[in-house]
Amino acid sequence: MRILLTSIIVFVNFILQTTLLHYLSIGGIMPNTALIIVVSYALLRGYREGAVVGFFSGLLHDIFFGTSIGYYALLYLLAGLLAGRNQKDFYRENYILPVIICSLAAVVFEFIIFLIGFLLQGETNVFYFLFRLALPEAVYTAIFTIPIYRLLFGVNEWLELKEKYKYRLF
Repeated sequence: MRILLTSIIVFVNFILQTTLLHYLSIGGIMPNTALIIVVSYALLRGYREGAVVGFFSGLLHDIFFGTSIGYYALLYLLAGLLAGRNQKDFYRENYILPVIICSLAAVVFEFIIFLIGFLLQGETNVFYFLFRLALPEAVYTAIFTIPIYRLLFGVNEWLELKEKYKYRLF
């Protein structure tokens, strides 16, 4: 049940991010909802599930929009691994930490894309990139983090309750 629901969430997010969220862009900046889902899964379920969700989210992006297979899959996988490393030390009901981690992940994610994509092409205006692309996307991603994290938190609680009664774990 968890695998099916997670697959549906990743697929629906991909469809929404590639179609409807373009209408919500401000100055060409869109929130990275796939990164929010990867970080949320990593914080709620641990680094393994965060990495798996990240890999498949990135793979979808690579298949449809990437120039090579595996680039975004690796980036999202690493985001899931790094965000979920200290998952046990985190109160899942706290919404401040997911916002901070998603914002930092968005800046790092865009910076890696800048390093690989733009610097190799000769674009060296780091301040333009930082103030016109990375920081606005981090703020926009932080705004979208709260409702998406709340939705995923509710889904996770519902699934854990079903698993509790199914396997009589607690």
